[in-house]
Parts: sequence; C-alpha cells; structure tokens
Amino acid sequence: MDVYEAVRSRRSVRAFSDEPVPRDVLVRVLAAAARAPSSGNLQPWHLYVLTGEPLAELKRRATARARAGDPGDEQDYPMYPADMVAPYRDRFAAAAAQRYEALGVDRDDPDRPMRIAALNTAAFGAPVVLFCYLDRTMGPGQWADAGMYLQTVMLLLRAEGLHSCPQVMWTMYRETVSRIVGAPDGLSLLCGVSVGFEDPGVPPLRTGRADMGETVRFVGW
Repeated sequence: MDVYEAVRSRRSVRAFSDEPVPRDVLVRVLAAAARAPSSGNLQPWHLYVLTGEPLAELKRRATARARAGDPGDEQDYPMYPADMVAPYRDRFAAAAAQRYEALGVDRDDPDRPMRIAALNTAAFGAPVVLFCYLDRTMGPGQWADAGMYLQTVMLLLRAEGLHSCPQVMWTMYRETVSRIVGAPDGLSLLCGVSVGFEDPGVPPLRTGRADMGETVRFVGW
C-alpha cells in the first residue's frame, strides 16, 4: 500500500472484530514509527500497548464508570475549546451527528451521553489499545510531536491491513487507565488509540472534510 492509499483509507473505525492483532505486526509498526519527526529529536512519547485480560479489565472498569454516570477524572487538558466558534463548531456537530447515528444512538435518547461513553470505553470492540503519554514537563511543541508520531503509527497500521480510532475520551478515565498500565504520576495521558481489524458486518462510515479552499492558502504562486 503506498502512502497516498494509506492516507485515503485511514479513518476512525468504530466497529472492530475480535480477531487478534499479532504482536510482531505491532512491533514492526512501532519500530518504524520511531522515525516520526520531533523537535530537537526529543521523541517525547511514552506508549503503553494493552491487550488481553488487562485490556478487558480496563474496559470493565471504565464502562462501569460510564454506565454509572461518572463525569470522569479532573482533566489534564480540555478536549475542545470552551467557546467553539464557526466553522469548527459546525464541523464538530455534523460529524458527531453522523457518527452516532451510524452507531444507532438516537439524538433524542435521554441516555445518549451514557451510551456514547459506554461505546467508547469498550474501545468499539478493539482487541488492542495504545495509550500515549507525555511527560508533564513537556509543552505544546511536544504535543504536536506526539500527534505526528500517532499519525505515523496509524498510517503504518493501514499498511498492515489494520484500522484504528484515536480516542481522547480515555482522558476522562485517566486514573483508571494509569492504574491498569502502570504509568507513573509524572506522565500525562494524551489519548488512546484503538487498533484492530474492522468488523466486516458493520457498514463503514466516512465523515466529510472541509474543502481545501477553507483550510489552505497558497502564497507566492
């Protein structure tokens, strides 16, 4: 698979099969992803790769919290701006409506927040979740580095026939995650990335993207 096809076919899959992900494939992907750029070559990411019973236990604990209406742990950072303005607000709303309609969550369902949280804490059925942490001494530049690293990981997963779904939601249950993976207090959870083979029985969903004219300016051409 060439890089253009990997980019084109990458999407956030929210229905995984229970087919195991071979460890050697993940080792190959993560070894190659280490070549992702980082300012000053700090390579600030700390990755925990969870599967099997530890992941099952995390899913049980986090889902129990979600179903109980637990609002989650105090956030290390906000998921989104407090006052989201257009066009970002409109893109967010459109994508959320499309996403959860496809998952069978009715917009008017009074239990909608709890159901959405429970789908997320089950990692959409993924058999592997990668948890990416950064040292708390790191700043915005290193968060950008981690984003480039995770995108590299997700594209390499596509080259291996796998899919993924990055989930900032896991930061809501960061204390539970850290207890399971054994992350020290000096690390801050950036996100989780669910990994696996797509469930072929669920229709694929692909959210739209803004026209390039909205986001790109060519200067000096």
